[in-house]
Amino acid sequence: SRLVNDLQTLSLAETGQLPLHPTSFLLADLLADLTASFSSQAASLGVDLQTTLANPALELTADYDRLNQVLSNLLSNALRHTPSGGTISLRSDPSQDTRSALRITVRDSGTGIPPSDLPFIFDRFWRGDKSRSERTHSGLGLAIAKQLVHAHGGTIEAKSDGLPGKGTTFIIELPNQ
Repeated sequence: SRLVNDLQTLSLAETGQLPLHPTSFLLADLLADLTASFSSQAASLGVDLQTTLANPALELTADYDRLNQVLSNLLSNALRHTPSGGTISLRSDPSQDTRSALRITVRDSGTGIPPSDLPFIFDRFWRGDKSRSERTHSGLGLAIAKQLVHAHGGTIEAKSDGLPGKGTTFIIELPNQ
């Protein structure tokens, strides 16, 4: 049923029919909620989860639950691919792009993504490790994250050189609403 729900969310987002419920909230509250949600899992895996806010008073108008969904997916993926002793950082900064107001980055020191795979990571059902037979993850998380960020008028990209320990950085740019 989760796969069906994920496909429905993705289809609605791709066609611009997914309803967003924007509210004004402090970005600090969203990042604090995410940190609280993932800190015990990170600690149990021996991963240092860090949060940095350039402006703790920054207010954002967006769909809180959908942005939480995007960032939860990125943090969950980072935890899966970061070994014990590694670090995951969740950071917000003013955007360097004049069309956007805010940049949120999720950076890990994990296994990284091979550069040849980067163009495909936001595709439906794409999996980096073709030999995985694991079925607990649908391969839709990043496709949904991309569509939810786009529904907010933003962009998302990933950077990685594919070297273990160098990890991956996801960058979300959101406009002033």
